[in-house]
Amino acid sequence: MTKDTDTSPQTAPGPGLFPEPERTPLPALLDDVKRIGFGQLHDRLEAEGHPQIRNAHGCVFRYIDVDGSRLTELATQSGVTKQAVGEFVDELQALGYVERAPDPLDGRAKIIRLTERGRDARRAALRIFADIERDWAERFGEDRVGELRDLLEAIAAADHAAAPAEQAAAAYRP
Repeated sequence: MTKDTDTSPQTAPGPGLFPEPERTPLPALLDDVKRIGFGQLHDRLEAEGHPQIRNAHGCVFRYIDVDGSRLTELATQSGVTKQAVGEFVDELQALGYVERAPDPLDGRAKIIRLTERGRDARRAALRIFADIERDWAERFGEDRVGELRDLLEAIAAADHAAAPAEQAAAAYRP
């Protein structure tokens, strides 16, 4: 009995359907760009007096409502577990970025709100993100960056629109 020793890379069927084996998959490239952008963000936030903010805190800063949000809302919107969001809120509260207050609609619940320090950090982050995007537009072309933004927004919107239907279908599986 002979052993199959073919170690050549397997190629996907059909021309142009899948990336060539030597090309980095698109999700991996998007992850690289995310790391670059967030690295720039955190370097500048640190320089502006917010060195403790981490990527993981985005589940709060990105989704918190101007008037505050419940922990469960932040968890649902960010796709992070309630327990993890609770830990990030605890960290941010200890650092002075958020506060917990009674929910005026439900005395049993708490609302998480940004403090003045938290609002300052959020404003700084939004300004820095705009600067990064402007820099990329200058370096790579405004039209190209605009098209990239439009495409990524379309992909995200399609995924968000499909999610409730997929969740409903999963709930009715035998």
